[in-house]
Amino acid sequence: MVRGLLTINKHITVIKEVLAEEAQAIFKLIEDLNQEIAQIIEMILECKGRIIVTGVGKSGIIGRKITATFASTGTPSLFLHPAEGLHGDLGMVTKSDIVLALSNSGESEEVISLIPSIKRIGARLIAFVGNAKSTLANKADHILCIGKVKEACPLGLTPTTSTTLMLTLGDAIAVALLKARNFTSENFAVFHPGGTLGKRLLFSVNSIVEITKKNPTLIKTSTVKDVIFNMTESGLGATSIIDNNGKLVGIITDGDIRRTLAGGSSVIDLPVEELYNKNPTTIKPTSLAVEALNIMEELKINVLPVVNDRNEPIAMIHLHDITKLGF
Repeated sequence: MVRGLLTINKHITVIKEVLAEEAQAIFKLIEDLNQEIAQIIEMILECKGRIIVTGVGKSGIIGRKITATFASTGTPSLFLHPAEGLHGDLGMVTKSDIVLALSNSGESEEVISLIPSIKRIGARLIAFVGNAKSTLANKADHILCIGKVKEACPLGLTPTTSTTLMLTLGDAIAVALLKARNFTSENFAVFHPGGTLGKRLLFSVNSIVEITKKNPTLIKTSTVKDVIFNMTESGLGATSIIDNNGKLVGIITDGDIRRTLAGGSSVIDLPVEELYNKNPTTIKPTSLAVEALNIMEELKINVLPVVNDRNEPIAMIHLHDITKLGF
């Protein structure tokens, strides 16, 4: 039992050491950043083609992730395996493209072999390296350099810290591009239509309204008795209160009625004006369903009136309407 505990503690110690070492390397990378990365981002923003990412081995795996992140956040991107590139796939590269070549050493033979063709095509080349004086760096138009780092692997052989730095810097560039393009959640949804993520991003409040078709409303001169019947009929536990012009002026919930009853008051014949909330939170039908969910969770409310541009209630949605859809 004691031996087992010692083994567990040793494992945890190793994990913490690796995470701390890689975290320190990231902080050092932050300190070493210079203006060239800003120039690279501007060049990518002005690019009329695509970002062609290439790399072999572990760098290639990181390159595929960077490619996917770029593509899903508004920067057209493709991954080119250097070996396939040498056997015809360089045909996907045009003079309007930018090639982002990953190689920690900057001396990967497969990647270096692509350079003459890239130059002939006329595409610009960004070297993503650990050695700013390497062959790849010397041939590039711009350099992204993570510097020489100590790998977290105790043998100093397995790419660990270096690949972490490439991945995090790639993510940072993608986010910088996203912000520069004013890329919105609606844009993101276009590239992620499937699964739960797609549903969260594409499903609108109006889509819920079309399913539930509930809009409990009463005029503000109604009594609490009228409200109770209205709530019972709708099953939402709330009613929108409107004025004579049909504009929303408030909302009353079963909780409002219960709290008044708990105070010892007789509420049945009271005018609803004495109880309803005169500053209700509302949402527009064009808003995303996930926005409605966030509002309800933040304010700890179960219902939300849906209003049009004239502030007329056109529906009311319940928290359960959203959660049962899988949000």
